[in-house]
Amino acid sequence: MAITDWPEGERPREKLLKRGAASLSDAELLAIFLRTGVAGKSAVDVARELLTRFGNLSQLAAAGEPDFCQTKGMGRAKYAQLQAVLEMSRRSLREELQRGDALNSPSAVRDYLQLLLGTRQQEVFVVLFLDTQHRVIASEEMFHGTLTQTSVYPREVVKRALGHNAAAVILAHNHPSGVAEPSQSDRLLTDALRQALALVDVRVLDHFVVALGKTLSFAEQGLI
Repeated sequence: MAITDWPEGERPREKLLKRGAASLSDAELLAIFLRTGVAGKSAVDVARELLTRFGNLSQLAAAGEPDFCQTKGMGRAKYAQLQAVLEMSRRSLREELQRGDALNSPSAVRDYLQLLLGTRQQEVFVVLFLDTQHRVIASEEMFHGTLTQTSVYPREVVKRALGHNAAAVILAHNHPSGVAEPSQSDRLLTDALRQALALVDVRVLDHFVVALGKTLSFAEQGLI
């Protein structure tokens, strides 16, 4: 049965407009994004098929183009639309952090870092540079690959902090393994960066370890 044949109050778009986006299931939200189904399947049916195949919205967002396009009715255009939606979300959250105190918006910081790093397949080290009011001046991906004390250069982080006239930083990196637990190498790296940045009066406020759907804060764990 086509969605247009459903009772009006059960159609995803009408339901969203009447009750708000939070009232919709993952499949209903995804169906609105898809807009149309395929022969014999409504947009909600296709959405459920995608969620069953990938497991959840996070895994769907992490899918590469070939995997995404293997589902019937999904092509490069839909993949491009999905990537555009994700990038708009990242930019919206970054703008929110630029307007207010990052320490007073922990959920926004987590959401931004999850969107930025949660689906990456290689390790990426990111630094959020903050002003004296803890507003985000800039967000930079500074290092890629296996991140250790020897592959992340404190002098480069110090150089960029001075270039941005930053008063503080928030560090973050991802664990593609899916385990959001800091390693001994992560702790040593954090200590090295704290010491280097302290020499130029820049504080390290936190270091986040990001895995798909999980984000751990060094500050909350008493590690910083």
